[in-house]
Amino acid sequence: MADLNALVLACTLKPSPSPSSSVQLGTEFLEALREHGVEGSLVRVADHSVKFGVSTDEGDGDAWPTVRQQMLAADVLVIATPIWMGQPASVCKMVLERLDAEISETDDEGRMETYGKVAAVAVVGNEDGAHHVIAECLQALNDVGFSVAANGSTYWVGEAMQSTDYLDLDGGSEKTSATTRTAAANTVHLARLLKESGYPAA
Repeated sequence: MADLNALVLACTLKPSPSPSSSVQLGTEFLEALREHGVEGSLVRVADHSVKFGVSTDEGDGDAWPTVRQQMLAADVLVIATPIWMGQPASVCKMVLERLDAEISETDDEGRMETYGKVAAVAVVGNEDGAHHVIAECLQALNDVGFSVAANGSTYWVGEAMQSTDYLDLDGGSEKTSATTRTAAANTVHLARLLKESGYPAA
């Protein structure tokens, strides 16, 4: 089987060392991927000086080129984001905007450099909107060349207008954990298929 590696981009608004439910669920996704022999790492985007923009490099200390190199080296990309006001976090939207540049980054056969990579999404929040956030993220990721496996997402949403976070759950959520394992298994399966037999030339 093809060796694979993964990158989780945790799009919490809070820099380290603040506790983060998005980081927690992203870490659990990585652990589920490791059950299938996939190693990886997690980047908390808020810890880096990623600039707003839609190019691969916005210059003047922009940290995105370094993050992008990690993304290009990975076979699997997981976006982990909280919900704020029913929307993906602003950090998540910034990441998706930076990924827009991949549309014009192609290989010698006219394929985006993201072709053959598989994306998944993990969402946490204390309000409704998980399906909406997942839909926005997966559509954007597919637009810029990523493939998506069946059931390629996981989420936990607490009771609306309450203060319980995913981090507060004693032992986590059994249903979310099962969903994360399914998303990881299907994502790895598709990534291995694409690694062994990629997309045709454009």
